[in-house]
Amino acid sequence: MRHTRSRLLIAAVSSVAALLVLAPAAPGQGYRTEIPRMPDGTPDISGVWQALNNAHWNVEPQVADYPVVLELGAQFAIPPGQGVVEGGEIPYLPEARAQRDANFAGRLGNDPEAKCYRGGVPRSTYMPYPFQIFQNADNVYVIYQFAAAIRNIHVGGTREAPIDTWMGWSNGNWEGDTFVVDVTGVNGVTWLDRAGNFTSNQARIQERYTLIGPNHMQYEATITDPTIYSRPWTMRMPLYRRVEDDFQFLEFKCVAFSEEILYGHLRRSPED
Repeated sequence: MRHTRSRLLIAAVSSVAALLVLAPAAPGQGYRTEIPRMPDGTPDISGVWQALNNAHWNVEPQVADYPVVLELGAQFAIPPGQGVVEGGEIPYLPEARAQRDANFAGRLGNDPEAKCYRGGVPRSTYMPYPFQIFQNADNVYVIYQFAAAIRNIHVGGTREAPIDTWMGWSNGNWEGDTFVVDVTGVNGVTWLDRAGNFTSNQARIQERYTLIGPNHMQYEATITDPTIYSRPWTMRMPLYRRVEDDFQFLEFKCVAFSEEILYGHLRRSPED
């Protein structure tokens, strides 16, 4: 009964939040001169944000490389990137590193992004698409353009994850001017990037959102997972506010584009 009620609550929250996807960016999202704040004094992190880096290709440093399908040429070649991992390298355990390498080798068909699965945390933050934050005193909603992913971050207190999901279960609290989010209940299926870096369903992720200016925010994610890594590790990057006066948050419903990779093998041949 408890799980049933929890699922109904999640469904209700998702339905309400889904309506917000169609909403335009909140007014006054243009250039500002000071950090905006809520009535209670906490920083107002609402608005449309986007990462500007190559972490969605690889959170570790990488050199430019050929595309997975050579016929695509430079159009889909892998760009170089400095990485966002503190220290430059994820501290994998040996077996987990071998799994990462296997993921990379089979990335063309196995990357969850190719199948239009939700990006998970923290990957959804630095995919090359904007995401929108809605904030009030009790909840922070985050709506991502890719795959219509939605998060409801409960502010204050700690609530247990009723089930494991793609986006996990998020509890947030303010530490001074930093919004700290603890994420549990992840399903262990998501990847961290297109290079095959990954977590398990035992991962615990702590995010930190800190406004460093009216239109810039520092983002950190520390991942703890003793089944995969030898120690906790952190990625860090700035996020940028979208300030165009005519900006619209558009949906990216990618399901239709993944049907061939998911179900193409089920198509009957003319001889059948």
